[in-house]
Amino acid sequence: AQLGALAMEHHGAYERLLHQGYHDALTGLPNRLLLNDRVKQALARASRNHLQVAYLSIDLDHFKRFNDTFGHDAGDALLRELGQLLQSNVRGSDIACRYGGEEFALILPDANLATAQERAERIRKSAKYLDLKHAGQALGAVTLSVGVATFPEHGDTPFLLVRAADQALYRAKAAGRDRVMLAETVADAMPPTS
Repeated sequence: AQLGALAMEHHGAYERLLHQGYHDALTGLPNRLLLNDRVKQALARASRNHLQVAYLSIDLDHFKRFNDTFGHDAGDALLRELGQLLQSNVRGSDIACRYGGEEFALILPDANLATAQERAERIRKSAKYLDLKHAGQALGAVTLSVGVATFPEHGDTPFLLVRAADQALYRAKAAGRDRVMLAETVADAMPPTS
């Protein structure tokens, strides 16, 4: 009985460590390690079943300025709020992740480009209405820039799909931020040639 209890305790500790290794401590969302696995799985399933997968790259606009103005604790509060916003805007099959820093990602299995664009716009607009307060101080509105790409239209591998969404995100930022941009072509995902 003691050996069984010890084995169960070790298994529980292992499970907690595994969860911590694959989830962001601040937001509770899956992190980049788990994201990479989930993108591969979603694309493999979509390929087998001739389905689409949408990928959204999401970035908080002017996050450094926000941190400089309100402090890192307020920045952490903002990241937690955004994590909750993303979680409240996903279906059971979707995956919201914290990619790193102020970057987030959404994987939308069985979603076409129009559906992904609509979801991205809803999230972008909802972020503006977050009631952000920290230490009794109102933090003001925040905006998001979002890049959207779909498998297989904009990339037929995880690398190409993510790169296409990232390129669309960079265009959204260059166009003035606070907007959703769609990947234009598979060429968006191609590595630059030298």
